[in-house]
This record gives sequence, structure tokens and C-alpha cells, in this order.
Amino acid sequence: MRALVARRLDGPDAIELIETAVPEPAEGQLRIKVAAAAVNPVDVAISTGVLVKAGLTAAREQFGLGWDVAGIVDAVGPNTSAPAQTVVGVAVLLGRALKTHAEYVVLDTDAVVRAPEGVDLANASTFGLNGLTALHAVNALKGQTVLVTGAAGGVGGYAVELAKHRGLTVIASARSHDKQQVEDLGADYFIDRDADLAAAVRRIVPAGVDGLIDAAVVGIGAQEAVRNGGRHVHLEGGPRPPHLRDITVEQHFIHTNQQDLNELVRLVEVGALSTRVADSYALEQAAVAYKRLAGGGVRGRLVLTP
Repeated sequence: MRALVARRLDGPDAIELIETAVPEPAEGQLRIKVAAAAVNPVDVAISTGVLVKAGLTAAREQFGLGWDVAGIVDAVGPNTSAPAQTVVGVAVLLGRALKTHAEYVVLDTDAVVRAPEGVDLANASTFGLNGLTALHAVNALKGQTVLVTGAAGGVGGYAVELAKHRGLTVIASARSHDKQQVEDLGADYFIDRDADLAAAVRRIVPAGVDGLIDAAVVGIGAQEAVRNGGRHVHLEGGPRPPHLRDITVEQHFIHTNQQDLNELVRLVEVGALSTRVADSYALEQAAVAYKRLAGGGVRGRLVLTP
């Protein structure tokens, strides 16, 4: 099969499309014939070596690329059953030599669920990683008001939708030209990212919001908008922001389980969680897609189709 890997860690132009053996599933695993696999910022970060330099993964000869996947189950390991024939999944381990930007991928069964009905596989490949991150962030909140930074991005947009689905009042921060999109996602209030964030939030909620989902990694400037004793969900690697004014700071790293993935599928099916494909590329065009994502400003997801 063909698969995309990063060996030199010199950025998107150094990504290699290799020929390699089709992987075989072990017990508790299944193999998916990939129909579509979204590109995520973490893929770009792996290709540039950022995650190795940050100590988030060990250096190795080869990194597989790709986290999200949608496709067809074509083999299962011994004593293993598939949740469905058409599935979505998330490959969370950073150090795997082969991942979802390939023609086939092997995943543990707890990282795979049935694909949503009525959604094509390109769109079905877009919500797993970002949706799980946003779901876990929203689950960490307490109270009725939340500030979401980076609200037009993949994680931030899903955080807005999920928080609204829970009945929270959502204040969203993004670039001015994303105002309509963010409001369409359900935000109750919009704040331009170039504004004094804390001051603008406190004009809406004088005591400060109950919670912050800091998808744009604003840090202390966003935490100042949180009430005393509130919650700050930090979604990136690197240093955790300080616990000021008795604010609980939670740093979230992605993990998968079928219960949460099935919840995302259900929310997609009822229209509470959106799927947006900005563009599709063949595996041979992966460097173009990676560089486009690294350049910023992409609204919707870039998807690779083997």
C-alpha cells in the first residue's frame, strides 16, 4: 500500500509517500480501507519536528501521519468484531510508524465506531479528533457561561456547538471576518480577537464567565475574563497557565473511547455538530494540503482521499 510518513521532519515538503506492506490487525484491532482522512494541525507539527523538540514524543526513524479516518472495515483481528462495516476512527498515538494518511490503517476497536448515517465519507472523516477535543473540554466545564477563543477553528467551532447544545451561554472570540460563521455555529455573543478580551467579556458578564475553552491559546489574557473560582480548559501542549484567583486550570490531551465517539456520531446525525470540507487532495498532493493548513485561515477541513 501507499502511506505518508515523516522521516526528516523538515516540514511538508519533506513528507514521503512510500510503498509498504499492508498492516495486519492483531486481537482487539481492525483494518480500515481508507476512504478519506482529514489533515490536522498536529500532522503539520509532526512533520516539522515541533512535537519532538517540545518533548511530547520521542524521536524515531519514522512517524506515520494522519489522525482522523473514515472508510470500510476489510479485516479484523482474532476474536474481534467490528462495530459496523462503514466506520470512522481516530489514531491517537503520536509514535506509530503508519497512521491514517494511507490506503489502509489498523486501529484498536475502542477507537472506531460506525460512521454517521446520511453523511458522505469525506465529511465523516472531519469531526473525530477535533470533536473529541471539544467534547472533553465542554465536559470539564461547570456553570452556565463560557468563553471560547479561536471559535472559528476546528476545535473552537465544535466547542461553540457543543456548549450551545448543552444550553450554555457562549461568548466567542475570533477574527472579525469570521463573525457570521461563529454566530451561525450558535454563539450568543461575538468578540473580535483584536479587542481587549477580558474587558469585552466583562461588559457582557461583569463577574466573568464560569468557564474558558482557550482553543486559540491566548493564555492569561483570556483567563482574566474568567470569574474567581471558575474553570480554564487549556488545549495545547507546553506550560500550563497558572491557577490565579482560585481558577481551576485543566490541560487536556486527546484520548479515545467508543462512548464519546458514538456521542459525536449521534450529534452529527441530529445536526448539532457540523461537518465542513474545505477541499480534498490525493495522497500525492499531501504537501500542498499541509502547507495550506500551516498558512492559516482555512475554514472547514482539508481531506486526503487515497
